[in-house]
Amino acid sequence: TYRWSDLDFGANKRDGWEIDWPVRYKEIAPWYSYVEKFAGISGEALGLPQLPDSEFLPPMELNCVEDHVKNMLGQHYDDRHLTIGRVANLTRPHLGRGQCQRRNLCYRGCPYGAYFSSQSSTLPAAEKTGNMTLQANSIVEKVLFDKETRKATGVRVVDANTGDVTEYKAKVIFLCASTLNTTWLLFNSATDEYSNGLGNSSDVLGRYLMDHHYQMGANADFEGFDDKYYFGGRPNGIYLPRFRNVNDKHPDFIRGYGYQGGASRAGWKRGNGPGFGEEFKDGLTNPGPWNMNLHCFGEVLPYKDNRAILNHNIKDKHGMPTLDINVTHRANEKAMRKDGIAQAAEMLEAAGGKNVQTRDGIDHPGFGIHEMGSARMGSDSKTSFVNK
Repeated sequence: TYRWSDLDFGANKRDGWEIDWPVRYKEIAPWYSYVEKFAGISGEALGLPQLPDSEFLPPMELNCVEDHVKNMLGQHYDDRHLTIGRVANLTRPHLGRGQCQRRNLCYRGCPYGAYFSSQSSTLPAAEKTGNMTLQANSIVEKVLFDKETRKATGVRVVDANTGDVTEYKAKVIFLCASTLNTTWLLFNSATDEYSNGLGNSSDVLGRYLMDHHYQMGANADFEGFDDKYYFGGRPNGIYLPRFRNVNDKHPDFIRGYGYQGGASRAGWKRGNGPGFGEEFKDGLTNPGPWNMNLHCFGEVLPYKDNRAILNHNIKDKHGMPTLDINVTHRANEKAMRKDGIAQAAEMLEAAGGKNVQTRDGIDHPGFGIHEMGSARMGSDSKTSFVNK
């Protein structure tokens, strides 16, 4: 739920990389507000140009070690701002939904409706209009195209259980299947005129596919807080916004990265190591030492040959083609990783952390599951897929 700024919207033009986006922050800002007021975003206002503030509900609190690190970073750096994560988890009742109970069981589905989801928010709102028909177990196979009017007219849907086919007609169609499945659907909707995917006269559909690169950062132990703990299971961590290539230009890479993470005390699982007996078991009922983690998420540049394309040879269980994804990270990402790891360690040391350990894990594209690109916006139909 982090807003993008003109640092992001104007990045290609500023860096001389690929094509410029035809929109800027001031045009998107009212729509950010519109969505945030409905979804419910908790967070802290910072007033940073690279991370515009949202329409905030009260923020969740930092724990004692996170607050300590925040204050220490403020003493050592002018450009490092540690804050609580900005999340779509309610810190007070909102539009008929209950507030977060601090169970940290969001992955089970929240019975209080405390985090924003289609089940808790958009589907109930649509149902209240009286205009929604919910059609479950439906696979949209392709968008229907009328050659005479040169417009999309509807969608063809396959029932996942029976295989029955139904066609739905509409004046306006929204493709909301996220980056990869929307791309798959457009490819699978190819026509005689658009043999390489519906509307793909520019041949950019599926290209410039991106994800965050991560699995990198550092962690450290913090002493002097053994008499303190935290309440409940906060479903949120810290965020440390981008500080590279904001005011100054880094010599080794363009764009930047931010950190997620947090501090916690080791639990009973630390007993997975050697030990036995009454004293050992009793020790596991006490909270372990404090540790703080900074996990770096870095931007990936748009590369034309980072792409997804249909594989007609390998079918899914419904007999439909699958999606081949070929993406690799390159020199800019590697240089950024090196800096992100080094800065994580430096900041933890500056905050008084002990036993600082860095990590540079396996960097597979797709691990971040923050896919973007593949149907890019632009001002020229020869080089972009959709217009402003």
